[in-house]
Amino acid sequence: MSSHFQAYMSRMKLIKRWGLMRSTNEENDMEHTLQVTMIAHMLCEIRRVRYHGEVDLEKVMGYALYHEVAEVITGDLASPIKYFNPQIKDAFKEIEKLAAEKLIGYLPEDLRESYAPLLLPNEQSIEWKLVKAADKIAAYLKCIEETGQGNAEFDQAASKLRLEINKLSLPEVQDFMKESAPSFALSLDGLN
Repeated sequence: MSSHFQAYMSRMKLIKRWGLMRSTNEENDMEHTLQVTMIAHMLCEIRRVRYHGEVDLEKVMGYALYHEVAEVITGDLASPIKYFNPQIKDAFKEIEKLAAEKLIGYLPEDLRESYAPLLLPNEQSIEWKLVKAADKIAAYLKCIEETGQGNAEFDQAASKLRLEINKLSLPEVQDFMKESAPSFALSLDGLN
């Protein structure tokens, strides 16, 4: 039997983000996923080193790698639509769940049990909360990069995301925002 799972995963590079926004630099789900995974890893390390918090790093990395995979079936629905009202949000969440289940079905049968928890994560776990925080941070950083290039299209999104991030009661997130996020507003010369 053929397994279409990896072929679907490779299509993440075809899913464009920020579809309703004029972007200076287009971003796709595969690029976004790598950034979210790197941010999530750093959040875990900050949590472990500074706050002596326990977290399953392997689970965080898996959640981060697969946090957008449903979009290879659903596409990227813009946030103003996805979060327009609770009914639309709940309906889209169900659609994403069905898409994840379909993708699990594309795996060889003996691997489905291994991948199912990654594509259908425990949304109450600290691991998932860290990935969702990393996802918000990556979106915020995209906004900072765009506004830094003079693209005012991202001003409101940056402000909204910053407020959402500030509300997260995760000290590792606040540390990242204080120590790493400001660098994204710098040019290469500024970084050097």
